[in-house]
Amino acid sequence: MLEKLQIVKQRFDEVNDLIIQPDIIADQKRYIQLNKEYKDLKQIVDKGEAYKTLMDNIAEAEEIIADGSDAEMVEMAKMQLDEAKEALPNLEEEIRFLLIPKDPDDAKNVVVEVRAGTGGDEASIFAGDLYRMYSKYCSDKGWSTSVVSMNEGTSGGFKEIIFEVTGEDVYGTMKFEAGVHRVQRVPQTETQGRVHTSAATVIVLPEAEEFDFELDMTEVRIERTTSTGPGGQSVNTTYSAIKLHHEPTGMIVSCQDQKSSHKNLEKALKVLRSRLYEEEMRKRQEADSEKRKSMVSSGDRSAKIRTYNYPQGRVTDHRIGLTLYDLQNIINGDIQKIIDELMLAENTELLKASGDII
Repeated sequence: MLEKLQIVKQRFDEVNDLIIQPDIIADQKRYIQLNKEYKDLKQIVDKGEAYKTLMDNIAEAEEIIADGSDAEMVEMAKMQLDEAKEALPNLEEEIRFLLIPKDPDDAKNVVVEVRAGTGGDEASIFAGDLYRMYSKYCSDKGWSTSVVSMNEGTSGGFKEIIFEVTGEDVYGTMKFEAGVHRVQRVPQTETQGRVHTSAATVIVLPEAEEFDFELDMTEVRIERTTSTGPGGQSVNTTYSAIKLHHEPTGMIVSCQDQKSSHKNLEKALKVLRSRLYEEEMRKRQEADSEKRKSMVSSGDRSAKIRTYNYPQGRVTDHRIGLTLYDLQNIINGDIQKIIDELMLAENTELLKASGDII
């Protein structure tokens, strides 16, 4: 492990020198990438320093015990040795996980698309519940959310809602939410008291910056219209709504959330760029089986990932067989405990795949 930590320290020192070079600072893309690498490496270097200190303490304590000339020092050394050996396994485990190569997209902001699936009005209501769950979760994390577009359901909720999330390491956390979510409960419209099953699909896209994916604007047709639905007189009477048509793929993105046509265009372009970037990523992953995402965060939109059972107050994540009887808190945004378990499962899977048993 010390050899690996030394290699990381050498790269950390290189990056530390690079980020103060004028030519690097002038290259915005390179500068952002190196700053992110610096932050990730520093985390490992700091843990590495703690590991080396612990190993030195063990060696020093063993030397004092072996000498045995001072009974009081030997007693203190034994206590130091016990404490160090107790702390060592946890620290080694933390370092092992930190040494797993990170997905470069994990640090990105995201575009989340929640769409009602099977279940009619109840599916739209459930899509609204999921949106509120994510809004509360993001707020608790200190992340910002901003709606790009929405299509409201006839009895509440949304047929579709698209929103951005900005913050620290958002995609690395939110990617675990991609897939089909099911709800089992008595719908508001049900008079017989029967439990129905409805579904909504969640898509999580890493937000592509302009330097991640170069969008050819000659392939994009921009349509400007007046906004529809709620939003106030100034929104509904000006040509501020934007609809983008990406001719090669047939993708259509709409945005009418902002009063400004320019801001709506900016948001719509972010969504289009992110969708195309994700499509390119997916093709690369299919071409190289070793780089495919794990079973935990496969991003497969058709995969049923979680069930929210209201009669039993139960939430089950099917990917890792996790069941929690805490539905009310979870639907109110307390999903961190589920995400933590999914992250642990994925890291363990990656660790096994790398064969890195230290």
